[in-house]
Amino acid sequence: MFSGVYTALVTPFSRGKLDESALKKLVELQVKGGVDGIVPVGTTGESPTVEFEEHIRIIELVVHYAKGRCKVIAGTGANSTEEAVYLTKSAEYAGADGSLQVSPYYNKPSQDGLYAHFSEIANSTNLPIVLYSIPGRCNVEIAVSTVARLAGDCPNIVCIKEAGGDADRVSQLRAGLPKKFSILSGDDALTLPFMSVGAQGVISVASNLLPKQLTKMVHSYLKGDQRGALKLHEKYYPLFKDLFIETNPVPVKSALAMKGLVKEEYRLPLVKLNPDNRRQLRATLKASGVIK
Repeated sequence: MFSGVYTALVTPFSRGKLDESALKKLVELQVKGGVDGIVPVGTTGESPTVEFEEHIRIIELVVHYAKGRCKVIAGTGANSTEEAVYLTKSAEYAGADGSLQVSPYYNKPSQDGLYAHFSEIANSTNLPIVLYSIPGRCNVEIAVSTVARLAGDCPNIVCIKEAGGDADRVSQLRAGLPKKFSILSGDDALTLPFMSVGAQGVISVASNLLPKQLTKMVHSYLKGDQRGALKLHEKYYPLFKDLFIETNPVPVKSALAMKGLVKEEYRLPLVKLNPDNRRQLRATLKASGVIK
């Protein structure tokens, strides 16, 4: 079962190419921060604009840099089932510990189509699979009944990243799924609300900046220290919100650049923060103690 904090890692670029030295530093920062795992090449890792072989290279490098010190759940989803299967097999060969499978975007499949897509991927690999429901980006939600059907029919589909923003849906998932099936929040600001109704952790954007603090927050809650977890949530809640002041991963990459950890470089159609939002984010980072 997946539980705890898994960092949705950014993909650093330099002059249009993957910045491998910066990637190594980011992985090391996460490991030293005590996170339970790293999720490369997901939404935060700009997966839509990395090249095919580059996608696999990022996974290979993160596995290599992590050296078994935390889990690596590789983002290998796609809106083409064949492509997702290929990427997932490649991640398994590279030594990943799991696969994150986003809902197929743009082609908007039916629930039967979603079932066929995810079951085809599950049957192609031995990796544990984390479903990823994010209707705000994909325009399709993995229905609770479809998740339950997949969990019953595919033993290696073991978790869902829930990014629909609805704690009631988490309650529905928890009621309809086996206890061993994990639910992870897909939104830092909703981690504790989701955990209060049955989630076991988060795939986090904010932990790119605060791996130690997010790990402490989530593990405090898991150990029964709700007051301690809430104190950390309240402290960093303004940052959780401002990391989505524009489309993810633009704000978090901007924040990492302010800390000198990456170059503030994106791939089109993503562009830098507008000046007003940059000023607000910088102020929040200072207030949160992330930068001076």
